[in-house]
Amino acid sequence: MSWKKTYRCTQCGYEADDYEGRGLFRQEIVSVSCPDCKSIQHLVVGGIIGDVAPSFSSGVGRLCLHCGSDRITLWDHHTCPRCQGEMKATEKIEFWT
Repeated sequence: MSWKKTYRCTQCGYEADDYEGRGLFRQEIVSVSCPDCKSIQHLVVGGIIGDVAPSFSSGVGRLCLHCGSDRITLWDHHTCPRCQGEMKATEKIEFWT
């Protein structure tokens, strides 16, 4: 089973979704923060796609999907990429299998 949580910054109101669990093909979606475009992006990692295309087996060497920056880092689920404020999970949680 997988689920999606929505996070909102308590200071500037920026919102981002975060995915937990594994997908149909055993892949994981990881959230990364980009300091260049100040956004949170999602990368598909591992699973069957990672077996077929080794560049998808980890987040190493991946680029921001929005601006192409190579300075992305795993998002800590707390820090807003826009204003460095605190991100908190909202009540909105969606489940799927």
